[in-house]
Amino acid sequence: MVNITDKIKEIEEEMKRTQKNKATEYHLGLLKGAQLLEPGPGAGGGGGSGFDVSKSGDARIALVGFPSVGKSTFLSKVTKTRSEVASYAFTTLTAIPGVLEYGGAEIQLLDLPGIIEGAAEGKGRGRQVISAAKTSDLILMVLDATKKAEQRALLEAELEAVGIRLNREPPNIYLKVKKAGGMKITFQTPPKYLDEKMVFNILRDYKILNCEVLVRDEFATVDDFIDVIMKDHRKYIKCLYVYNKIDSVSLDFLDKLAREDHTVVMSCELDLGIQDVVERCWKELKLIRIYTKRKGVDPDFSEALIVRSNSTIEDVCDRIHRTLKDTFKYALVWGASARHVPQRVGLGHPVSDEDVVYIVSGWRA
Repeated sequence: MVNITDKIKEIEEEMKRTQKNKATEYHLGLLKGAQLLEPGPGAGGGGGSGFDVSKSGDARIALVGFPSVGKSTFLSKVTKTRSEVASYAFTTLTAIPGVLEYGGAEIQLLDLPGIIEGAAEGKGRGRQVISAAKTSDLILMVLDATKKAEQRALLEAELEAVGIRLNREPPNIYLKVKKAGGMKITFQTPPKYLDEKMVFNILRDYKILNCEVLVRDEFATVDDFIDVIMKDHRKYIKCLYVYNKIDSVSLDFLDKLAREDHTVVMSCELDLGIQDVVERCWKELKLIRIYTKRKGVDPDFSEALIVRSNSTIEDVCDRIHRTLKDTFKYALVWGASARHVPQRVGLGHPVSDEDVVYIVSGWRA
């Protein structure tokens, strides 16, 4: 029996060489929709110890890359953790956690073993490594600047194969599974890469026979639609491409590299650009600092509550104690989010970086 993954690659290569048409896209769509592509519970992976490291701190960053690109050296320079460092492959054989202290936050860095080609298929304990990356809030893809093109493309393919979507938003497709009523498929605008027959057959392959589908994006692809069906197995994660060993490339190439999207450059060997990487991590994580105060006491600016940038007073309450919002009366806010100072607000008030918050609570009858 022909391996379905190989068949897909064969058709994709053929489509690159020839003009695309609905027939070839439809054929590819049905193959990609085959359930054999999605291993069931307990499939794949195999035995052996995993990389289960307890999540701690205000956020988690996973360091992903091929062996000996500088992940362990970077971890050692920005945290108090010393991961085993050497100039040969496979030095790190387990996940090494460290804590980066920045902006009042404690950010967990996870130095994962080097990924090798074929990791998504289980080579080099690759499935375990990539599964650990799925738990992160940000991925640092550490690359060798002298091997830029091939390393990045291979790593992106390995992460894509296990459901990690880098620097992307979930597809703008609505899918609601029902108990009866058949399929109702609607396109908000004429689609470029999908049609009703393709959507119908992919749904049927996944044994979804009763549902509503609304495709809002005219550029949605087969892969996007499958991602919506398999949303429980997909993770959309921000990624920073960190190019190490910039001391080994020309200035012209370095300048071009540094201008690429989601990219930052450094040299661990010469201690160049390391602080730039840390600052970009903070920016990508979109964390904000909230300071609390008590009645008659000035706020303590030495210790902040760390929350996400789109957080509200309710989220601040949850960070203090999970039951605080149950007895919440109101809050007083000083800072950028307040129309006047102090502003009296409720749980739904959005907070801004470095706001000062005073929460009033009391038991209700």
